[in-house]
Amino acid sequence: MANGSRQAAWEFFGTELKRRREDAALTQAELGHRVFVSGGYIGQFEQAIRKPQLDVAQRIDEILQTGGFFERLWRKLIKEERYAEYFAHAAELERLATEICEYAPAVVPGLLQTPEYAGAIYLAHSPLAADKYIEEMIRLRMDRTQLLKEATRPVYWAVLHETALRVPVGGPTAMARQLDHIAAMARERKALVQVLPFSAGAHPAMGKMMTLMEFEDAPPTVYTEAVYSGNLLDDPAVVKRTQADYDLLRAAALSPEASLSLVESAAEDFRRCASTT
Repeated sequence: MANGSRQAAWEFFGTELKRRREDAALTQAELGHRVFVSGGYIGQFEQAIRKPQLDVAQRIDEILQTGGFFERLWRKLIKEERYAEYFAHAAELERLATEICEYAPAVVPGLLQTPEYAGAIYLAHSPLAADKYIEEMIRLRMDRTQLLKEATRPVYWAVLHETALRVPVGGPTAMARQLDHIAAMARERKALVQVLPFSAGAHPAMGKMMTLMEFEDAPPTVYTEAVYSGNLLDDPAVVKRTQADYDLLRAAALSPEASLSLVESAAEDFRRCASTT
């Protein structure tokens, strides 16, 4: 399904939601209260600005007594998304965000990856996959990275643990290019990058990736990921606590200037390693 057709289908989802909500004589706020989201979110679902998560679609069916209509439509639309089900919503919000702040404990974030680095990760995950599959996954990843190259790009801030700089994903040559790319993004002021060095020791959210997203006309959201699962969190208390953790990470990390020096030094280390192998 093409992007335009998919968007039209989500607009149909929203139109049906509005019609059936009004048939039930419920306001957006009343329906939101019953399905545990804000009335503003219901409005954004109806306008196809945001997509509900599966449990919300299921609760809408329950409250509006629609016999599973919204769950079935949700599953069909998500199945046709380009990304894994658990990440599809986060990918959509990523394109709408005005500010994105990421913490990467071990892997370079997708928005900063090079094709070689991304390909090495996909191949490690699916060692028997056909070249066509790996190439398609790389293309999708690179499509995402275009977000930071657009004139209307969001403010992007990444805190990378030093681990992400030292693991030779794809080999020393590929890793040197990956770090060169991160340095270039920082020098071109398309990304603000800090490194949390090994010497920082214990820190908030150890081992846990996090992506905080802010929007012009919607509440901030946190995305976290585990094994074949992801969570979009928008509870104000949870978001506030996560933002506080991120502030502590930034305070413990090296300055942007010192971080850039460390990234470039690590890239040079990999180049030297490549030249001796």
